[in-house]
Amino acid sequence: MTPHKLSARLERVAAQVPAGARLADIGTDHGYLLVALMKRGLISAAVAGEVALTPLRAVERSVRENGLGERIAVRLADGLAAIEPGDRITAISFCGMGGETIRDILVRDKARLGGNQRLILQPNGGEQPLRRWLMDNGYRICHEELLQENRFFYEIIVAEPGEPTRYSERELYFGPLLLQARGPVFVAKWQRLLRLKQQTLAGLARAQRTLADDALEQQVRWIGEMLATGGRAPA
Repeated sequence: MTPHKLSARLERVAAQVPAGARLADIGTDHGYLLVALMKRGLISAAVAGEVALTPLRAVERSVRENGLGERIAVRLADGLAAIEPGDRITAISFCGMGGETIRDILVRDKARLGGNQRLILQPNGGEQPLRRWLMDNGYRICHEELLQENRFFYEIIVAEPGEPTRYSERELYFGPLLLQARGPVFVAKWQRLLRLKQQTLAGLARAQRTLADDALEQQVRWIGEMLATGGRAPA
């Protein structure tokens, strides 16, 4: 992957960035997403935020080699501390972090959100608590998609401030829009997870069950019911 050829995952993230956006990419790694979008003329300004020095140097190199030093601000900062009021950011992306990590950053740095930015989130696991935070903080999920790249499944969740929306526990777990669309990749993901969770449960002695194991048993039931009803879980 390079700034000139993004992975399928980052291409799908890029497709959710509004034209002309002022984009902050938090935990930007090599900065490939921002560089690609800027070189394609799809964003008007960008902030690359990195909490660690080594990846920050990689971002600086990508930006410098592509002649974008005047257009992409690269900052060593934790979470949304990378964003300054003068940036007038209209969209924020988080890619490749755990969903709970993204949620924790949003909880801690909520005061730094302007209340009008589109959030483009590509969590590596932990989607349920992330969706719950969005629901509880006035964000409406306006787009979800699921793709498989190599052996891995990736979810992309896009949310915007809007009318309060309530999701059921199962919608939070599966994704309300993914559950409604029920594409073939969605079915393949949950068929695989069902097998893995059933194997885990089979290895547990009932006398040694914990609350976490009870939650796992509930998840197995939900997945089984969802797949048995054509992908649409009962409310």
